[in-house]
Amino acid sequence: MKNKVSTIARFFIFMGIGIFFIWLFMRSLTHSQKTEIMISFRQANYAWIVLAALLGCLSHFIRSLRWKMLMEPMGYIPRSSNVFFAVMIGYLANLALPRLGEVSRCGILTRYEKIPFTKSFGTVITERAIDMMMFLILFFTTIYIQSDRLSSYIQTKVYDPLALKFHYSIDFSAFFIISFTLAALVMVIVMILLWRFFRRSELQQKIRKQLLGFLEGIKSLYSIKNPLLFIFYSLAIWTLYLFMAYFVFYSLPATTQLGLDAGLGVLIFGSIGIMIVQGGIGIYPAIVAETLILYSISKTTSYAMGWLIWSSQTLTIIILGILSLILLPLLNKPVHVKP
Repeated sequence: MKNKVSTIARFFIFMGIGIFFIWLFMRSLTHSQKTEIMISFRQANYAWIVLAALLGCLSHFIRSLRWKMLMEPMGYIPRSSNVFFAVMIGYLANLALPRLGEVSRCGILTRYEKIPFTKSFGTVITERAIDMMMFLILFFTTIYIQSDRLSSYIQTKVYDPLALKFHYSIDFSAFFIISFTLAALVMVIVMILLWRFFRRSELQQKIRKQLLGFLEGIKSLYSIKNPLLFIFYSLAIWTLYLFMAYFVFYSLPATTQLGLDAGLGVLIFGSIGIMIVQGGIGIYPAIVAETLILYSISKTTSYAMGWLIWSSQTLTIIILGILSLILLPLLNKPVHVKP
Protein backbone atom coordinates (compact mmCIF):
# COMPACT_ATOMS: atom_id res chain seq x y z
CA MET A 1 0.00 0.00 0.00
CA LYS A 2 2.83 2.35 0.88
CA ASN A 3 4.55 1.69 -2.47
CA LYS A 4 1.32 2.33 -4.37
CA VAL A 5 0.81 5.67 -2.61
CA SER A 6 4.44 6.61 -3.38
CA THR A 7 4.03 5.67 -7.05
CA ILE A 8 0.82 7.68 -7.41
CA ALA A 9 2.40 10.65 -5.63
CA ARG A 10 5.44 10.59 -7.92
CA PHE A 11 3.20 10.46 -11.00
CA PHE A 12 1.23 13.53 -9.93
CA ILE A 13 4.40 15.39 -8.91
CA PHE A 14 6.00 14.93 -12.34
CA MET A 15 2.71 15.72 -14.08
CA GLY A 16 2.33 18.83 -11.93
CA ILE A 17 5.83 20.02 -12.83
CA GLY A 18 5.04 19.60 -16.52
CA ILE A 19 1.77 21.52 -16.24
CA PHE A 20 3.58 24.27 -14.30
CA PHE A 21 6.07 24.79 -17.13
CA ILE A 22 3.23 24.95 -19.67
CA TRP A 23 1.48 27.58 -17.55
CA LEU A 24 4.72 29.50 -16.95
CA PHE A 25 5.45 29.83 -20.66
CA MET A 26 1.88 30.42 -21.84
CA ARG A 27 1.24 33.20 -19.31
CA SER A 28 3.97 35.30 -20.98
CA LEU A 29 2.21 35.11 -24.37
CA THR A 30 -0.35 37.60 -25.58
CA HIS A 31 -3.68 36.53 -27.09
CA SER A 32 -2.36 37.22 -30.61
CA GLN A 33 0.74 35.11 -29.95
CA LYS A 34 -1.37 32.20 -28.75
CA THR A 35 -3.50 32.54 -31.89
CA GLU A 36 -0.32 32.53 -34.00
CA ILE A 37 0.76 29.25 -32.38
CA MET A 38 -2.58 27.63 -33.21
CA ILE A 39 -2.32 28.86 -36.81
CA SER A 40 1.15 27.26 -37.01
CA PHE A 41 -0.33 23.93 -35.93
CA ARG A 42 -3.03 24.13 -38.61
CA GLN A 43 -0.66 25.19 -41.40
CA ALA A 44 2.15 22.71 -40.59
CA ASN A 45 3.17 20.22 -43.28
CA TYR A 46 2.56 16.99 -41.39
CA ALA A 47 4.27 14.85 -44.05
CA TRP A 48 7.63 15.92 -42.58
CA ILE A 49 6.40 15.12 -39.08
CA VAL A 50 5.33 11.64 -40.18
CA LEU A 51 8.79 11.15 -41.74
CA ALA A 52 10.40 12.20 -38.44
CA ALA A 53 8.16 9.71 -36.62
CA LEU A 54 9.25 6.92 -38.98
CA LEU A 55 12.88 7.77 -38.23
CA GLY A 56 11.95 7.50 -34.55
CA CYS A 57 10.56 4.00 -35.15
CA LEU A 58 13.81 3.04 -36.87
CA SER A 59 15.91 4.41 -33.99
CA HIS A 60 13.87 2.37 -31.49
CA PHE A 61 14.31 -0.78 -33.57
CA ILE A 62 18.08 -0.23 -33.80
CA ARG A 63 18.15 0.28 -30.03
CA SER A 64 16.48 -3.10 -29.59
CA LEU A 65 19.11 -4.72 -31.86
CA ARG A 66 21.88 -3.09 -29.83
CA TRP A 67 20.33 -4.29 -26.58
CA LYS A 68 20.08 -7.80 -28.00
CA MET A 69 23.83 -7.73 -28.72
CA LEU A 70 24.52 -7.10 -25.02
CA MET A 71 22.65 -10.25 -24.04
CA GLU A 72 24.30 -12.60 -26.54
CA PRO A 73 27.64 -12.92 -24.63
CA MET A 74 25.65 -14.28 -21.66
CA GLY A 75 24.26 -17.06 -23.86
CA TYR A 76 20.82 -15.53 -24.47
CA ILE A 77 19.54 -14.89 -27.99
CA PRO A 78 16.01 -13.49 -27.63
CA ARG A 79 13.79 -12.91 -30.64
CA SER A 80 14.27 -9.45 -32.13
CA SER A 81 10.51 -8.86 -32.14
CA ASN A 82 10.24 -9.51 -28.41
CA VAL A 83 13.20 -7.26 -27.65
CA PHE A 84 11.61 -4.48 -29.72
CA PHE A 85 8.25 -4.94 -27.98
CA ALA A 86 10.00 -4.80 -24.62
CA VAL A 87 11.83 -1.58 -25.53
CA MET A 88 8.62 0.14 -26.67
CA ILE A 89 6.64 -0.98 -23.62
CA GLY A 90 9.50 0.33 -21.50
CA TYR A 91 9.36 3.71 -23.23
CA LEU A 92 5.60 3.80 -22.71
CA ALA A 93 6.02 3.05 -19.00
CA ASN A 94 8.68 5.73 -18.70
CA LEU A 95 6.18 8.37 -19.80
CA ALA A 96 4.41 7.77 -16.50
CA LEU A 97 7.26 7.25 -14.04
CA PRO A 98 11.07 7.36 -14.22
CA ARG A 99 12.86 3.97 -14.22
CA LEU A 100 9.56 2.10 -14.53
CA GLY A 101 10.42 1.41 -18.16
CA GLU A 102 13.72 -0.30 -17.37
CA VAL A 103 12.01 -2.62 -14.90
CA SER A 104 9.14 -3.30 -17.33
CA ARG A 105 11.25 -4.28 -20.30
CA CYS A 106 13.48 -6.55 -18.26
CA GLY A 107 10.42 -8.21 -16.74
CA ILE A 108 9.03 -8.85 -20.23
CA LEU A 109 12.18 -10.69 -21.32
CA THR A 110 12.06 -12.73 -18.11
CA ARG A 111 8.48 -13.68 -18.87
CA TYR A 112 8.79 -14.44 -22.56
CA GLU A 113 12.47 -15.26 -23.18
CA LYS A 114 13.65 -17.04 -20.00
CA ILE A 115 16.25 -14.33 -19.35
CA PRO A 116 16.81 -13.74 -15.61
CA PHE A 117 15.80 -10.25 -14.55
CA THR A 118 19.11 -9.43 -12.86
CA LYS A 119 21.10 -10.26 -15.99
CA SER A 120 18.96 -8.28 -18.43
CA PHE A 121 18.92 -5.36 -16.00
CA GLY A 122 22.71 -5.36 -16.03
CA THR A 123 22.64 -4.85 -19.79
CA VAL A 124 20.25 -1.91 -19.31
CA ILE A 125 22.87 -0.28 -17.07
CA THR A 126 25.40 -0.78 -19.86
CA GLU A 127 23.01 0.92 -22.28
CA ARG A 128 22.65 3.84 -19.90
CA ALA A 129 26.41 4.16 -19.65
CA ILE A 130 26.85 4.24 -23.43
CA ASP A 131 24.05 6.74 -23.97
CA MET A 132 25.34 8.98 -21.21
CA MET A 133 28.80 9.03 -22.80
CA MET A 134 27.26 9.84 -26.19
CA PHE A 135 25.16 12.60 -24.65
CA LEU A 136 28.14 14.17 -22.87
CA ILE A 137 30.24 14.10 -26.04
CA LEU A 138 27.47 15.77 -28.02
CA PHE A 139 26.73 18.20 -25.19
CA PHE A 140 30.27 19.59 -25.04
CA THR A 141 30.52 19.54 -28.83
CA THR A 142 27.34 21.63 -29.00
CA ILE A 143 28.63 24.07 -26.38
CA TYR A 144 31.89 24.47 -28.33
CA ILE A 145 30.24 24.86 -31.75
CA GLN A 146 27.58 27.29 -30.55
CA SER A 147 29.57 29.16 -27.92
CA ASP A 148 29.12 32.50 -29.73
CA ARG A 149 25.35 32.11 -29.89
CA LEU A 150 25.14 30.99 -26.27
CA SER A 151 27.29 33.82 -24.93
CA SER A 152 25.27 36.32 -26.95
CA TYR A 153 22.03 34.84 -25.57
CA ILE A 154 23.30 34.96 -21.97
CA GLN A 155 24.46 38.54 -22.44
CA THR A 156 21.09 39.61 -23.87
CA LYS A 157 18.86 37.63 -21.50
CA VAL A 158 20.86 37.71 -18.26
CA TYR A 159 23.81 40.10 -18.17
CA ASP A 160 22.33 43.18 -19.87
CA PRO A 161 19.10 43.22 -17.78
CA LEU A 162 21.16 42.87 -14.58
CA ALA A 163 23.58 45.58 -15.67
CA LEU A 164 20.68 47.91 -16.47
CA LYS A 165 18.92 47.19 -13.19
CA PHE A 166 21.96 47.62 -10.93
CA HIS A 167 23.73 50.29 -13.04
CA TYR A 168 27.06 48.57 -13.58
CA SER A 169 29.13 47.67 -16.58
CA ILE A 170 32.04 45.24 -16.87
CA ASP A 171 33.59 43.23 -19.66
CA PHE A 172 31.07 40.48 -20.45
CA SER A 173 33.68 37.93 -21.56
CA ALA A 174 35.46 38.20 -18.22
CA PHE A 175 32.12 38.12 -16.41
CA PHE A 176 31.10 34.95 -18.29
CA ILE A 177 34.38 33.12 -17.60
CA ILE A 178 34.45 34.12 -13.92
CA SER A 179 30.80 33.22 -13.40
CA PHE A 180 31.19 29.83 -15.10
CA THR A 181 34.31 29.03 -13.08
CA LEU A 182 32.72 30.06 -9.78
CA ALA A 183 29.57 28.06 -10.54
CA ALA A 184 31.65 24.98 -11.30
CA LEU A 185 33.67 25.37 -8.08
CA VAL A 186 30.54 25.88 -5.99
CA MET A 187 28.96 22.79 -7.53
CA VAL A 188 32.02 20.66 -6.77
CA ILE A 189 32.20 21.95 -3.17
CA VAL A 190 28.48 21.33 -2.61
CA MET A 191 28.76 17.78 -4.00
CA ILE A 192 31.74 17.01 -1.72
CA LEU A 193 29.94 18.41 1.36
CA LEU A 194 26.76 16.48 0.57
CA TRP A 195 28.75 13.30 0.00
CA ARG A 196 30.43 13.65 3.40
CA PHE A 197 27.24 14.71 5.17
CA PHE A 198 25.29 11.71 3.90
CA ARG A 199 28.16 9.28 4.49
CA ARG A 200 26.92 5.73 5.10
CA SER A 201 23.34 6.84 4.44
CA GLU A 202 20.96 4.78 2.34
CA LEU A 203 21.01 7.45 -0.38
CA GLN A 204 24.80 7.34 -0.67
CA GLN A 205 24.76 3.56 -0.84
CA LYS A 206 22.30 3.72 -3.73
CA ILE A 207 24.47 6.26 -5.56
CA ARG A 208 27.56 4.14 -4.96
CA LYS A 209 25.72 1.08 -6.28
CA GLN A 210 24.67 2.98 -9.40
CA LEU A 211 28.24 4.12 -10.04
CA LEU A 212 29.58 0.59 -9.62
CA GLY A 213 26.89 -0.68 -11.97
CA PHE A 214 27.90 1.99 -14.45
CA LEU A 215 31.53 0.81 -14.36
CA GLU A 216 30.52 -2.83 -14.63
CA GLY A 217 28.39 -1.97 -17.61
CA ILE A 218 31.34 -0.36 -19.36
CA LYS A 219 33.52 -3.41 -18.63
CA SER A 220 30.93 -5.77 -20.12
CA LEU A 221 31.42 -4.16 -23.52
CA TYR A 222 34.68 -6.10 -23.91
CA SER A 223 32.69 -9.32 -24.34
CA ILE A 224 30.60 -8.12 -27.31
CA LYS A 225 31.14 -10.30 -30.37
CA ASN A 226 30.95 -7.51 -32.97
CA PRO A 227 32.10 -4.22 -31.39
CA LEU A 228 32.13 -2.33 -34.71
CA LEU A 229 28.46 -3.16 -35.30
CA PHE A 230 27.69 -2.09 -31.73
CA ILE A 231 29.43 1.26 -32.33
CA PHE A 232 27.53 1.65 -35.60
CA TYR A 233 24.22 1.05 -33.82
CA SER A 234 25.10 3.59 -31.12
CA LEU A 235 26.02 6.25 -33.68
CA ALA A 236 22.94 5.44 -35.77
CA ILE A 237 20.60 5.88 -32.79
CA TRP A 238 21.82 9.40 -32.03
CA THR A 239 22.05 10.35 -35.71
CA LEU A 240 18.41 9.38 -36.15
CA TYR A 241 17.54 11.35 -33.01
CA LEU A 242 19.15 14.38 -34.66
CA PHE A 243 17.20 13.99 -37.91
CA MET A 244 13.96 13.39 -35.98
CA ALA A 245 14.19 17.02 -34.85
CA TYR A 246 15.77 18.39 -38.02
CA PHE A 247 13.08 17.09 -40.42
CA VAL A 248 10.30 18.63 -38.34
CA PHE A 249 11.88 22.03 -39.08
CA TYR A 250 10.60 21.64 -42.66
CA SER A 251 7.00 21.44 -41.45
CA LEU A 252 6.87 25.22 -40.87
CA PRO A 253 7.97 27.83 -43.47
CA ALA A 254 9.70 29.97 -40.82
CA THR A 255 12.07 27.16 -39.76
CA THR A 256 12.97 25.56 -43.10
CA GLN A 257 16.24 27.53 -43.27
CA LEU A 258 17.55 26.06 -40.01
CA GLY A 259 20.57 23.77 -40.28
CA LEU A 260 21.84 20.69 -38.50
CA ASP A 261 23.48 22.88 -35.85
CA ALA A 262 20.02 24.00 -34.75
CA GLY A 263 18.87 20.38 -34.80
CA LEU A 264 21.81 19.44 -32.59
CA GLY A 265 20.96 22.22 -30.16
CA VAL A 266 17.34 21.07 -29.96
CA LEU A 267 18.44 17.46 -29.47
CA ILE A 268 20.87 18.17 -26.64
CA PHE A 269 19.01 20.87 -24.72
CA GLY A 270 15.68 19.15 -25.26
CA SER A 271 17.15 15.94 -23.84
CA ILE A 272 18.02 17.85 -20.68
CA GLY A 273 14.35 18.80 -20.39
CA ILE A 274 13.35 15.14 -20.66
CA MET A 275 15.84 14.32 -17.89
CA ILE A 276 14.37 17.02 -15.64
CA VAL A 277 10.67 16.22 -16.16
CA GLN A 278 9.51 12.72 -17.01
CA GLY A 279 8.57 12.59 -20.67
CA GLY A 280 9.56 16.24 -21.10
CA ILE A 281 5.94 17.40 -20.85
CA GLY A 282 5.74 21.18 -20.70
CA ILE A 283 9.44 21.83 -20.32
CA TYR A 284 10.61 20.28 -23.63
CA PRO A 285 8.67 22.74 -25.86
CA ALA A 286 9.80 25.64 -23.66
CA ILE A 287 13.48 24.63 -23.96
CA VAL A 288 13.15 24.13 -27.73
CA ALA A 289 11.57 27.59 -27.97
CA GLU A 290 14.48 29.20 -26.10
CA THR A 291 16.97 27.22 -28.20
CA LEU A 292 15.48 28.32 -31.53
CA ILE A 293 15.42 31.94 -30.40
CA LEU A 294 19.21 31.70 -30.69
CA TYR A 295 18.64 31.31 -34.45
CA SER A 296 16.39 34.39 -34.74
CA ILE A 297 13.16 32.37 -34.85
CA SER A 298 10.17 34.15 -33.29
CA LYS A 299 9.03 33.11 -29.85
CA THR A 300 5.64 31.85 -31.04
CA THR A 301 7.04 29.84 -33.96
CA SER A 302 9.75 28.37 -31.72
CA TYR A 303 7.18 27.27 -29.15
CA ALA A 304 4.95 25.76 -31.84
CA MET A 305 7.96 23.89 -33.21
CA GLY A 306 8.77 22.58 -29.73
CA TRP A 307 5.27 21.14 -29.40
CA LEU A 308 5.39 19.63 -32.90
CA ILE A 309 8.68 17.84 -32.17
CA TRP A 310 7.60 16.68 -28.71
CA SER A 311 4.18 15.54 -29.90
CA SER A 312 5.58 13.53 -32.81
CA GLN A 313 8.07 11.74 -30.56
CA THR A 314 5.57 11.11 -27.76
CA LEU A 315 2.77 9.90 -30.04
CA THR A 316 5.21 7.50 -31.71
CA ILE A 317 6.06 6.00 -28.32
CA ILE A 318 2.39 5.79 -27.27
CA ILE A 319 1.26 4.12 -30.52
CA LEU A 320 4.15 1.66 -30.70
CA GLY A 321 3.91 0.97 -26.96
CA ILE A 322 0.21 0.13 -27.15
CA LEU A 323 0.73 -2.03 -30.26
CA SER A 324 3.53 -3.86 -28.46
CA LEU A 325 1.28 -4.51 -25.46
CA ILE A 326 -1.31 -6.03 -27.82
CA LEU A 327 1.05 -8.05 -30.04
CA LEU A 328 3.39 -9.41 -27.37
CA PRO A 329 0.94 -11.86 -25.74
CA LEU A 330 -0.61 -12.73 -29.12
CA LEU A 331 2.70 -13.81 -30.63
CA ASN A 332 4.12 -15.49 -27.52
CA LYS A 333 3.29 -17.84 -24.75
CA PRO A 334 4.66 -16.69 -21.38
CA VAL A 335 7.35 -18.82 -19.78
CA HIS A 336 7.66 -18.55 -16.01
CA VAL A 337 11.23 -18.61 -14.71
CA LYS A 338 12.94 -17.60 -11.52
CA PRO A 339 14.85 -14.31 -11.85
